[in-house]
Amino acid sequence: MVVIRLARGGAKKRPFFNIVAADSRFASTGRFIERIGFYDPKAPEGRENLRVNGERLAYWQSQGAQVSPTVARLVKQARKAAAAA
Repeated sequence: MVVIRLARGGAKKRPFFNIVAADSRFASTGRFIERIGFYDPKAPEGRENLRVNGERLAYWQSQGAQVSPTVARLVKQARKAAAAA
């Protein structure tokens, strides 16, 4: 099954997450099918901290991919920010 989830990267105490479509059998930081976006929780003020390719997200969901709860929350947050801007 394909899952859309976060894959952690970055240095110690400086997390950076890629939003990826991956097979659920692989490790969360391992192999993935496609990178859909990123989330940087420690981004400085004025720099983009979240980007999601909505077209690819919709494509994977139409193919039956499940979205993790954290990614669902981040996507909802991104849509709200885009509507406000």
